[in-house]
Parts: sequence; structure tokens; C-alpha cells
Amino acid sequence: MAYSETKEEKKYWDLWLSSRDTQAGDVLVKKYLPLVYYHVHRIAVGLPRNVSKDDLKSLGMLGLLDALNKFDLSRDLKFDTYASFRIRGAILDGLRKEDWLPRGTREKAKKIESTIEQLEQQHMRTVSAEEIADHLGINEEEVYQTVNEHFFANILSIDEHVFEMDDSDASSYIIKDENTPSPDDYLVKKEQIKELTKVITQLSEKEQLVLSLFYREELTLTEIGEIMNLSTSRISQIHSKAIFKLKKILEKN
Repeated sequence: MAYSETKEEKKYWDLWLSSRDTQAGDVLVKKYLPLVYYHVHRIAVGLPRNVSKDDLKSLGMLGLLDALNKFDLSRDLKFDTYASFRIRGAILDGLRKEDWLPRGTREKAKKIESTIEQLEQQHMRTVSAEEIADHLGINEEEVYQTVNEHFFANILSIDEHVFEMDDSDASSYIIKDENTPSPDDYLVKKEQIKELTKVITQLSEKEQLVLSLFYREELTLTEIGEIMNLSTSRISQIHSKAIFKLKKILEKN
């Protein structure tokens, strides 16, 4: 059965690549659609609730279609890998262009950062999200959410710039990044991992587990909730608190 499925899939790829057969294209889109959903769910974790998942799916679909149109089957690269790069890149590129973070959130993030600096100078110690919330007269969860959204927005400004390259440059980047990292890149990455590992040990066991399952095992928040016997909203809360703590610790190092 496995061989038959592989042979069937190859037939559709041959039809698509040779004549852009629409039926073959529809079959391939349906087959790789879960990749779009996967990246939408992972990226949506760091976004405010006003950002529609349907909009993210539309952006991801553009990335998938772009991958199907530009993929070279003769290259030594799995389509899943290439498509993931294009899907994620299309979503992030779309988010950057739309400037999805509301002005109110940016202003609130500035107030929170100013409050953190003020309180820490006053108390000469690290302050909690609860203290920040009390000082500003807002909910503690609002502090976590705002800081995480602002943090993600800053990452967007520097992330995935390679997606803006032409296809040949982007493809070269993927291969180079995955198979032949430069010595400098290797050393920098090794130091970053070492530093981040040290910082993560300062989190609670539950927070460490959630981050490990989400970023290392690449599970969704719902799947993590099932493993830990907690609701998806509770896992989201733990994830937000962990990112909040990491951001504060890293800024001090």
C-alpha cells in the first residue's frame, strides 16, 4: 500500500510539473494543506486576538501555491521542507506589511517597559507581572499578552528576510543553512544555545516542559494540554508567562 501511494503521488507530481495539470495541482494542495494549518497555529500563538486565523491561512496558502509553482523536483530537497519555508515566509511577510500590532498595544508595551524600569530601580530587584499590573491598574494576563505580542513584533522585523529574495537565492539559503553552516554561524549559534539553555533552567519545571514540547517537539498547544492534562488556555498561559520571564532575563544578560 505504501508503494502504491508513493507511485500515485509521483504521478500527480509528474502531471503538475510537466503540464500544470489542475487536477494534479488540487490533489497536491490538499495533501500539503496540513503544513499551512501547522504554521498558522504556531505563529498565531504570539499574535493578538484581533488577527484572524483565516487571514493567516490565506497568506499560508499563497506560500504553498508559490512553493508548488517554484519547486524543482530534481533538487535534493524535500518538498515539505521547501514548502514550510515558503508558507512561514508568506505569513510573516504578510504580517509585516499589514503592521498587525495595534498602536494601542505598542503604546501599552512602552508603558509596561517604562514601569518595569521604574519599579526595578525603586525596589532594586526583579519585579513580577503582578506588581506591574497593580501599578498600571490592568490585569496580569494583559501584561503577559502585551509583552509577548510586542516581543513577537520585534522578531518579525528581523525574521525571514530571506523570503524576500528571489527563488534561487532563497533555495541556496535553505541548503546552506541546513547542511553547510559557516564556522562563524556555528559558533554564534552554539553560544546562543548555551546562553538560552542556562536561562531556561531558571524557569519552573512546568514552563520548561511547555517550551520544550512546543519548540523542540513542535507540538501544538492543544496537544501539549492533552499530554499534561491541562486545558489549551492554561497551556497558553504557561507559555506566555515563560516567554515573559525569558525576555526579562535575556534583557538583563
